[in-house]
Amino acid sequence: MNFSKVVGLFAMVICCSGVLAAQFPPLTIVDEALPALDANVEFHVLLRASGGAPPYVWSVVDGELPEGVTLSPEGLLAGRPSKPGPFTVTLKVEDSAHPAHNFSKEFTGVVTSSLLLEWLDSPKVHDNRIDGVAMVSNGSKESFDLTVVIVAVPDNGRATAIGYEHFVLKAGESNVKIPFGNTLPHGAYVIHADAIAEIASRNTILRQRLQTPEALKVVPGP
Repeated sequence: MNFSKVVGLFAMVICCSGVLAAQFPPLTIVDEALPALDANVEFHVLLRASGGAPPYVWSVVDGELPEGVTLSPEGLLAGRPSKPGPFTVTLKVEDSAHPAHNFSKEFTGVVTSSLLLEWLDSPKVHDNRIDGVAMVSNGSKESFDLTVVIVAVPDNGRATAIGYEHFVLKAGESNVKIPFGNTLPHGAYVIHADAIAEIASRNTILRQRLQTPEALKVVPGP
């Protein structure tokens, strides 16, 4: 093959490469925002890209996803956010062209808490009793069926109920007080408060738990 034919073949390859590259529109991330995230509610969504040469590979290049949330290389965003709060993360998508093209986009969001359980008056020992007040709030736009159970757990693990409520917590209702308390035999007790909310329209169960950091000691009276 003479020199002129080699040059011509090389020019043809370059020309074809340029045509192939021109066939792919610019790579971009289609999603304008990440989905709404709710603390302790499992979700999964497939992110979308367009242009470039599929298949795509996704990754986090800056910031962090909320705790409990992961991103697969295929673009599956999934998990159960463990706590509410704001977040900022930059995601990158890379195509399969040679050389590869990539596109990055920053997302900001807030993990909300549809169900919030707090101590209003943390559990305390009064003589042979343990008393306190819990508080619940509904941060969602839907009412839900709520059950709250408070138990005192001694060293032997045999829990004693010291509080129970079952009612409908309306959308947006906040700071609903749940007093609790009971007499107990002498011993050391860890107090657990569990709130379970059922949202029938979403077929979703929300759970929140509180626990005293250390055992509370009920001592025999004089």
